[in-house]
Amino acid sequence: MTRIDTDQYVAGVLDGNRRLLSKTITLIESALDNHKQTAREVVRRLLPKSGRAVRLGITGVPGVGKSTFIESLGMYLIGRGHKVAVLAVDPSSRRSGGSIMADKTRMEQLAVQAEAYIRPSPSGGTLGGVARKTRETMIACEAAGFDVMIVETVGVGQSETTVASMVDFFLVLMLAGAGDELQGIKKGVLELADAIAITKADGDNIDKAQRARQAYEYALHLLAPASPDWQPPVLTCSALAMEGVDRIWETVRAHREIIAASGALMANRRQQALAWLQDLLDDGLRERFLRHPGIQEQLPRYQREVVDGRISPTAAADALLFLLDNPKPL
Repeated sequence: MTRIDTDQYVAGVLDGNRRLLSKTITLIESALDNHKQTAREVVRRLLPKSGRAVRLGITGVPGVGKSTFIESLGMYLIGRGHKVAVLAVDPSSRRSGGSIMADKTRMEQLAVQAEAYIRPSPSGGTLGGVARKTRETMIACEAAGFDVMIVETVGVGQSETTVASMVDFFLVLMLAGAGDELQGIKKGVLELADAIAITKADGDNIDKAQRARQAYEYALHLLAPASPDWQPPVLTCSALAMEGVDRIWETVRAHREIIAASGALMANRRQQALAWLQDLLDDGLRERFLRHPGIQEQLPRYQREVVDGRISPTAAADALLFLLDNPKPL
């Protein structure tokens, strides 16, 4: 295999070469130390060419139709001259670390468009992995000329918070007609939302979607909006019928114009950069800790003692952390 140097990665991405963009993202996702070093240099050089895209995060409960909606939105945007990159933040196989969702087969029409790029982003089972890899992948895609970045989250656990921390607009998709419209909804998700969209609002489901819209509007009015300049709306749409998709995009555009004019867009981006730095520090400290020779020697012993009930997890953690300052066996 021909070795690709840093200049080739950077030039290929800036030229919009899809093969080299994919190779660059694979490099970014690699856990090998020599790949990490090259990836850091590539990202550093691509960073000034990024940052101008609309960054849209999308989440929703299982069955809400995220893939269908994203494909419809992507096709709508392509029809209006945009280039769309979709990053699907997936759960990962614990054995292989690879993506277990076939994103390209879920968006067959969008996947074959020259103006679209779909990339499953395996998390490696950790949200830290999501934060580190997806943010750098966004930089590469933006530098390659994609002006709309869609980051899809599986919508479980804390992944919503992670994705919301790297986008400009966070869209929450909801289903209608599933009993109590507010049952099971997490307050934290509502607080993150810049808009809520009720999906599958077609046929016999239109009345249910309207009732759901009213219920979610009421719920949102009970919460203080995240921004004084924006009250999150509740919309309805049918991705299959392509109804309401245009209104959702116009809402994203209106939000961007407002926060750009107020200075909130750049302020949010700066805050996100600091959050990214903190994530990298947290991950790096954990990695260096686990690589420490003394920790590698003593960790199995403390793990056995915790399992056997001979020491508390708190005491074991204190002992291992103290080991960094006093490398003599305890």
